[in-house]
Amino acid sequence: MAHPKSRLSKQRRDKRRTHYKAEVPTLATCSNCGATVEYHTICPECGFYRGKQVMEKQKVA
Repeated sequence: MAHPKSRLSKQRRDKRRTHYKAEVPTLATCSNCGATVEYHTICPECGFYRGKQVMEKQKVA
């Protein structure tokens, strides 16, 4: 099996991993209720997506 000739330092390893980071999702406002929604997602407040009602909002008993 292949194995490295010498151990990589933490600094060298971390330099390679600099691009492994979480990205902030793009947010938009719902055209129906004005709530903040992630792109390409049904609005959790009103159930609308791109100006059309996709699902009914469930009433909490």
